[in-house]
Amino acid sequence: MNWNIAIKDYQTFLKIERGLSINTINSYTNDLEKLSKFLSENEISISPIAIDETVIQQFIYDAAKKINARSQARLISGLKSFFEYLVFEDYRKTNPTDLIEAPKIGRKLPDTLSEEEIDALIGAIDLSHPQGERNRTILETMYSCGLRVSEVITLKISDLFFDEGFIRVLGKGNKERFVPIHTQAQKFIQSYINVIRIHEKPQKNHEDTLFLNRRGKGLTRQMIFMMINENATKINLKKKISPHTFRHSFATHLLKYGADLRAIQQMLGHESITTTEIYVHLDKSYLREVVETYHPRR
Repeated sequence: MNWNIAIKDYQTFLKIERGLSINTINSYTNDLEKLSKFLSENEISISPIAIDETVIQQFIYDAAKKINARSQARLISGLKSFFEYLVFEDYRKTNPTDLIEAPKIGRKLPDTLSEEEIDALIGAIDLSHPQGERNRTILETMYSCGLRVSEVITLKISDLFFDEGFIRVLGKGNKERFVPIHTQAQKFIQSYINVIRIHEKPQKNHEDTLFLNRRGKGLTRQMIFMMINENATKINLKKKISPHTFRHSFATHLLKYGADLRAIQQMLGHESITTTEIYVHLDKSYLREVVETYHPRR
């Protein structure tokens, strides 16, 4: 088994068996391609079945010169996963990364926006622009529902269940969830559909896509990123933000006003409550309020 075949088989495993998204699969396999390139450049002829801890440590040491501790930890985690797959499929007896330790890194807390900053960002959108109403609706939807950028650009008209107050979201690994949507966001979406989108001509396979570009096709992640940062510049916002910042702000603001962590987990589509718990660390006042409200000595 050579590296190209092993990587392709691993990609199939991640897609079929684990149900991961294309972006996540690409992230996993990019590091394996870097390892394969390292072996080629250093004229090390060794297969995925025969490679040992020493060679992998050489690769990690070389990579560590170019990347930070967090990226090193992610690299090692990706390699561990790949060799676990080879062991699982009986290609190997042992995992050569078992004794390789990742660098210790602190937990990175996501950036968030205040409610005033959210309002200012959305208010900075030029509604006289042909795409102004669409862009405002996108940001309102992302903030109202805590959507990932990939989820908002793939949202379909048939995913809207406004009578029930929910939208259907296809998240990571094609996992489906239903998320409540605020009446204000519903009004923006209905207005966009009835006033703006009705005059656009969707391209083939995009007839059901909710948010269209000027050519009648779906939007890209980069389009959303650029739109957000253009508006951040308008209001002189100094924070480094991205579409994901709206998702983080959604969760943080819900928690601030007393939402249950399990409910937030379900709305965000997190498999583990541990992932959602990071938002508790963002607002320490929440912990103080819990003690003051519920402790018997209050």
